[in-house]
Amino acid sequence: MNYTTLISAEQLQAFVASKKPLRVFDCTFDLMQPHAGEQQYLASHIPGAVYAHLDKALSARHGVPGAHGVVTASGADAPASGGRHPLPNREKFAIWLSSVGFANDMQAVVYDRNGGTYCGRLWWMLKWAGHRNVAVLDGGLQAWQAAGGAINSGEEPAHFQTGFELAPALAALVDTQTVSRQLGRLAQTLVDARAAARFKGEAEPLDPVAGHIPGALNRPFTQNFGPDGKFKPAAQLKAEFEALLGEHDPASVVHHCGSGVSAVPNLIAMEVAGLGPSGLYAGSWSEWCSDLDRPVAQG
Repeated sequence: MNYTTLISAEQLQAFVASKKPLRVFDCTFDLMQPHAGEQQYLASHIPGAVYAHLDKALSARHGVPGAHGVVTASGADAPASGGRHPLPNREKFAIWLSSVGFANDMQAVVYDRNGGTYCGRLWWMLKWAGHRNVAVLDGGLQAWQAAGGAINSGEEPAHFQTGFELAPALAALVDTQTVSRQLGRLAQTLVDARAAARFKGEAEPLDPVAGHIPGALNRPFTQNFGPDGKFKPAAQLKAEFEALLGEHDPASVVHHCGSGVSAVPNLIAMEVAGLGPSGLYAGSWSEWCSDLDRPVAQG
């Protein structure tokens, strides 16, 4: 059996025991302390897990930063989005996957210890690279440990280079031009995953402009999880998203947040609920507000 959205700790244990091709990725991160995630990984991680650093592996950091942190590289180094965490292009991402020994026949499992905040980024990127069999470990490292899963510390042995091949994208990347062109139209429903205070413009700790894209709906990504840190049941997620969307077509949804990372739990939740797939505006608010001519709403 292959997993394409979520995998439980018990299911992962059984998959490990099956000896089928598998690569586990630890995506633990801390925005305020960018080196802390790797230190936590070295202290304890699922045996064999590869560390995926948000800034170094899952974001483009080439070229010269432009206004408000927008990366302005060109050619083979050109990122696929702007914003504070610009996506590397698919070719660059495939090179990284090959360098850590990931192959097309593998089941990928991603996790963090941050309540699912960061691992969804890699889940989405693998879908975008055309890889179907990738799942989020429901409940993260905490659920793995609670289920009696083994833990390693320190570095893992290096993996042999592979030749990961890109396939047609299984995830929809939406750019700023499309968001702007579709603004106010029924064909696009924007869902902002930031906390309510940031959405309303009452507080903005990271970006130079406070507020949100006009017409966007607000669903903080933390609302997808129960007290145990796992995604809520599919029926509950479906009811909550239907209440949020009202008459809006789920197929029109484009998710975003501050920099395209914490929006993904909303996207995954919609798929779990049977309301997906939906789009991702990876540049998100940080790219949108980098141009002061773009409209901003507050409240």
